[in-house]
Amino acid sequence: MMSWQIQAAWLRRAMAAQAAVTLADLLLPRDVDGQIARQMAAPPHVVPRRAAALILLFPQDDHLHLPLTLRTSHLPTHRGQVSLPGGAIDPGDASAEAAALREAHEELGIDPGMVEVLGCLSSFYIPPSNFMLTPVVGLCAQAPTLQPHPGEVELAFTVALDQLLDPATVVVEEWQMQGVPVRVPYFALAGQKVWGATAIALSELVARLRRVPG
Repeated sequence: MMSWQIQAAWLRRAMAAQAAVTLADLLLPRDVDGQIARQMAAPPHVVPRRAAALILLFPQDDHLHLPLTLRTSHLPTHRGQVSLPGGAIDPGDASAEAAALREAHEELGIDPGMVEVLGCLSSFYIPPSNFMLTPVVGLCAQAPTLQPHPGEVELAFTVALDQLLDPATVVVEEWQMQGVPVRVPYFALAGQKVWGATAIALSELVARLRRVPG
């Protein structure tokens, strides 16, 4: 088992390397023939809204962890789903990184000044919200005190990076989506099914780490 400092150095190397990640590396829903069953880019006639989310790693029990949130049931999109802190990039945000830090502060009370931004993962389209999401990866030298916003977050919890890296954490189930059978992969974490956009972002981070010696 690695100490959090060694994991943090590994994370920095992985983000700096910018290793290519393919769709095969990502946790994407597929039809019964194995074809990807979601859009990764906006349709030609659609102008998506830019958005950002924060994957924040911090030490807990001498290993890196990250916070996830369970969205409240009254939100307009993705209600009741596990997500990363994030949202639309506002006109006042200087960048995707700035937006991700702002959203993490609004949703979980995380001080932006505590976060070392390591870079961004690949942007991808989220059809239900019409977002083009840019995941931002950050690192804290100490665990923040999570203060969930009651209007947006029903539950905040943390999971270990080691869990994400464990292949046994990934489960595939067949779900019915719009009357069509779809094989949906997800991370089984803390009794929750972490799928969709959150799983895509986290699986890219895992893929980047696996491409760099730990």
